[in-house]
Amino acid sequence: MSIVELRDVHKVYQLGKTQVPAVRGVSLQIDVGDFVSITGPSGSGKSTILNMIGCIDTPTQGEVYIQGQCTSGLKDRQLTVLRHRTLGFIFQSFNLIPVLNVLENIEFPLLLGKPIMDSGAKKDWLEYLVEAVGLHEHIRHRPSELSGGQRQRVAIARALVTKPHIVLADEPTANLDSKTGQSIVELMHKMNEELNTTFIFSTHDPSIVSMAHHVIPLLDGQVVSQP
Repeated sequence: MSIVELRDVHKVYQLGKTQVPAVRGVSLQIDVGDFVSITGPSGSGKSTILNMIGCIDTPTQGEVYIQGQCTSGLKDRQLTVLRHRTLGFIFQSFNLIPVLNVLENIEFPLLLGKPIMDSGAKKDWLEYLVEAVGLHEHIRHRPSELSGGQRQRVAIARALVTKPHIVLADEPTANLDSKTGQSIVELMHKMNEELNTTFIFSTHDPSIVSMAHHVIPLLDGQVVSQP
């Protein structure tokens, strides 16, 4: 069953008087529970596609469907609700809140919008996530007291805390050494299998590509046909 679908999507950016095509007629489908890697050189359109799936950016032409719903007809408030309830985000720069500790950073998305679980269920779910990402002993530490790998583990737990159907990860291992990056990939793969959460990556990392169920190669804003 398709959870994400792009239909002939184009994205053109206006830079002064110049039009810069970032995505040129991309069509693709991603299934529930998939572990997908979108690959390609810098400037190939990876992050642009991820941003359009994440409803952070909109296509110049074509349609993006999330769980069968076309996003182009949604108002700002509807898009906000969709992002909060359906999507989780992991960034290469972690984007943690410096003044909050590990538990508070993970919990933060639950404080936005309407409650999606009662206090007892929330406590159990937070404990599960903290254990799952191996940070129980660091639960009161702030980001400045953590290594890069530990910060990214916090970011993974935070992305999963709202129980999203889809997690979008933009170069999640780019700022990590290869050993730490590999452990982060294995953690995300484990969470994908345990929770059946769909993971979509924009990445150059061969360790992510090697573990992906499907690879979508891009070049100059187009999907490259694979042999």
